[in-house]
Amino acid sequence: MNVESLSATFTVRQLHAGDIDRIYDLCAENKIFYQYHPPFVTRERILQDLEALPPGKDLSDKFYIGFFDAQTLVAVLDLILDYPENGTDFVGFFMMNIDFQGRGTGSKIIQECSAYLKTTGCRKIRLGVDHGNPQSIAFWKKNGFQVVGEREYILMESEIKDTPSRLTPDY
Repeated sequence: MNVESLSATFTVRQLHAGDIDRIYDLCAENKIFYQYHPPFVTRERILQDLEALPPGKDLSDKFYIGFFDAQTLVAVLDLILDYPENGTDFVGFFMMNIDFQGRGTGSKIIQECSAYLKTTGCRKIRLGVDHGNPQSIAFWKKNGFQVVGEREYILMESEIKDTPSRLTPDY
């Protein structure tokens, strides 16, 4: 996957341990999120999240990505390809810089990501939302995601139609 292609609006790149302070600052400002998803963010937890994987996946499937406007970190996205099944990509985490919230920026990022993922053969995007978090549920519903189940989290999905299979070779 070419992460730079996830947005035509922002500069996109993989995040790494050297970005911990930027990620922490962005997350620490989002206090509402941590009311529903305790404990509060720590630098140690971010370091763990940079490499956290679901069963059966490896780091080649994981993209912990930053969206930048010049030097400003606008959003963080944790994306796992082909999880829990081929053709479904999983958003493990998405958080916006509070200075960019309420202006359609997050929706623009999700729309651009979805459009690019469609070109890679992704058919669905899945994610989990914390129970009781009205802000997150409203955001994802506004962006075309529907509730598909409830477990530890509220599972939501968005179908991306008319995509080729990832298993189809490029000719």
